[in-house]
Amino acid sequence: MVALAVPVTLVLADAERRNGEVAAAASEPIEGEQVVEVPSAAHVTTDVPDGAAPTVAVAEGRLPPLGGDHDPTVQNCGVYVEPVRDENAVHSLEHGAVWITYRPDIDAGQVQRLGELAAAEPYLLVSPYEDLTAPVVATAWGVQLELDSVADERLEAFIERYAQGEQTPEPGAPCSGGIGG
Repeated sequence: MVALAVPVTLVLADAERRNGEVAAAASEPIEGEQVVEVPSAAHVTTDVPDGAAPTVAVAEGRLPPLGGDHDPTVQNCGVYVEPVRDENAVHSLEHGAVWITYRPDIDAGQVQRLGELAAAEPYLLVSPYEDLTAPVVATAWGVQLELDSVADERLEAFIERYAQGEQTPEPGAPCSGGIGG
């Protein structure tokens, strides 16, 4: 019985140390993050054709969008294998979600790791996205970080800092009860 206790203790201590490192990294701005003022957060009350909402992505030339006017229905947080509508995902950002988008051609191991991260964070939305400037892009309301890989240590710090973070216009609002998932 003692032989089993030592490896388990070491694993738990390592996980605790890793969590502490992520929390410390998240306590400061993340290296490489881009912060953009979001001038409007209106719910568009009519049907919004795909791509028609005046999101910050259109105004700032950033993909995916990191705020702006959006659909009144939230995109349920979770993992998607197909792209989701920007207008619904932006509503999730308004509620404090972090939206991790990835190029459809990244390897399956990276997508699996994103699924693991989403299972541990109820305010995480994961989906493929065409035409990204980087293989992986982490987005919160008004903040974006481009990454070469899911293994980049800044990803977990970004999630820790911005999921339900101070930038959230509607903290505590649900990332469920909408569409998808």
